[in-house]
Amino acid sequence: MSASPPRRAAGRLAVTPSLAPRDLARPRPPAMAWQARIITLFPEAFPGILGLSLTGRALKEGRWGLETIDLRPFGIGKHRNVDDTPAGGGAGMVLRADVLDRAIDTAQRGAPEDRKDWPLVYLSPRGRPFTQAMARDWSRAKGVTMLCGRFEGVDQRVLDHHRVAEVSLGDFVLTGGELAAQAMIDATVRLLPDVLGNAASTEEESFSAGLLEHPQYTKPAEWNGLGIPPVLLSGNHAEIDRWRQEQAEAITRARRPDLWAAWTDGKPN
Repeated sequence: MSASPPRRAAGRLAVTPSLAPRDLARPRPPAMAWQARIITLFPEAFPGILGLSLTGRALKEGRWGLETIDLRPFGIGKHRNVDDTPAGGGAGMVLRADVLDRAIDTAQRGAPEDRKDWPLVYLSPRGRPFTQAMARDWSRAKGVTMLCGRFEGVDQRVLDHHRVAEVSLGDFVLTGGELAAQAMIDATVRLLPDVLGNAASTEEESFSAGLLEHPQYTKPAEWNGLGIPPVLLSGNHAEIDRWRQEQAEAITRARRPDLWAAWTDGKPN
């Protein structure tokens, strides 16, 4: 039996700005390929770095699809306002629930309701930390919808109503969610079939086995008086594997005691 052909998509689509939200019946990429849908005030920020190198080539080949939903056309009034002052006072502005509700409904058209099959996430510094395990879960889904925040955040009611999961790139604050979205999509897309071309690349890198990756070396054999560890040139693959494992454990123990504790707790006796 011949192998099934790779999943295809139409590549990048975008919802262009207009004075009213776009028709919900607008064309979408074929549903077979993994999709990323981004709700943002800056659709021109995409694909950004995702359009380069391996992720960009995979996008052009239709191995995954990218769609941006411009939040501005869903705004209120002549100026299409998307935000307002915080209830109870305070600095900054908050994205409105009614505006976001229409944008989310548009973005989710045709997506599975089961959040395991299609996560709906808001990129927020107070969210659950994004991890390699989360990227792998997303890569096994059919797609993901991301809400890129701006200003002081979004109205909590729309997050509760749509069961939006909050996800954080790290313990720091960005001016918006677009950079975080690109980082998370990159981490996910590279796990899709045939994107990297070598499945072993994703199996041996940091976090895949719960540890940070071992050091890497390449030619020249000596540089600035520094040589490559002899074991890596020995041709003894069992010894090489043992050395790499020891190095991964030592680096993880020194740099990430949290990962080391989790790994040792889950290690078979």
